[in-house]
Amino acid sequence: MSKRDYYDVLGISKNADASEIKKAYRKQAKKYHPDANDSADAEEKFKEIQEAYEVLSDTQKKATYDQFGHAAFDQNGSQAGFGGSGFNFGGFDDLSDIFGSFFGGGFSSNKARSNAPMQGDDKFLVLSITFMEAALGTEKEVEIMFEEECDHCHGSGAEHPSDISTCNTCHGSGVVNEQIRSPFGTMMQQKVCPTCHGTGKIVKEKCHKCHGNGFISKKIKVDLKIPAGINTGQQLRVSGKGERGRNGGPYGDLYVEINIKPHEYFSREGNDVYINIPLSFSDAALGSKIEVPTIHGNVELSIPEGSQTNTKFRLKSKGIKDIRGRGMGNQYVIIDIKTPTKLSKEEKELFNKLREFQDNNESSIFTKFRNKMKF
Repeated sequence: MSKRDYYDVLGISKNADASEIKKAYRKQAKKYHPDANDSADAEEKFKEIQEAYEVLSDTQKKATYDQFGHAAFDQNGSQAGFGGSGFNFGGFDDLSDIFGSFFGGGFSSNKARSNAPMQGDDKFLVLSITFMEAALGTEKEVEIMFEEECDHCHGSGAEHPSDISTCNTCHGSGVVNEQIRSPFGTMMQQKVCPTCHGTGKIVKEKCHKCHGNGFISKKIKVDLKIPAGINTGQQLRVSGKGERGRNGGPYGDLYVEINIKPHEYFSREGNDVYINIPLSFSDAALGSKIEVPTIHGNVELSIPEGSQTNTKFRLKSKGIKDIRGRGMGNQYVIIDIKTPTKLSKEEKELFNKLREFQDNNESSIFTKFRNKMKF
């Protein structure tokens, strides 16, 4: 089966900028994350979304994809070489380098060194919480995989500091230049150093604890303080709990997007809470006092005589706290008058007496309607 176009996967146009690409990725990742979507193909779609984002969020990979499509990448979205034309483009970091080499005879002076420190990527996950946890605030603990710096070698990958030396092949730059022949003549191509693999350093004896990786992958627990009033789609950022940085760069961040499970009785609009309360004929006709549940506890509410279905009552400041500290929402109680489906003998006798009284006095609802319409 042929791969879908990466732009179609994220639902964006080819003119989308970096912020639009990131926004689309988060939207699609939230929709198809296996924790939030239990459909059979959710996991495959989530992987497809991640692959598309990995390519389109990288300036170099995006430029290559725009020119050559999926042919430029292997099955995992990694950039592949182009052997059909007699030379290989895989060693360049950007297509502009290709044309610069063709026509300018060299490399850009502001080209980043391959062993320069780079911040790690951000991580993203979806956390489902209850309606009441979102309304009142809560604390949660999530478990993530985290690449922690090795406490023996402190990230160097060496058993001892003396085991680290500068690479003699690239002299610490992490890259090497080589001449290649092409249909356009001889040109220079820059490649990752094959000796040190871009680090600029050689480790004589690897760390016994991390086996030269410089880090140890482990499960860790992250504490989250979820503020009262948070809503579905809002995110919490945990600094430094994302992917490991490269070449000594800082960690990325962890973004936790909140998904709120629906409540059986309460619903939410902004910071206001709504609840439907069933009421009997007699309570609506005669008026009554009832205890109404709110997210803050029960409140007594007076129902006036003659209340009708869908009558709405406001309980001031009994809603949800504004997450920005701008006060409280309200709770709205909507009356739903219920017609009894089963009546006892005594109840039937009382309703019959009421109907006889209304018919004799022409005070029934239908009689009034009929007289008004002059049937």
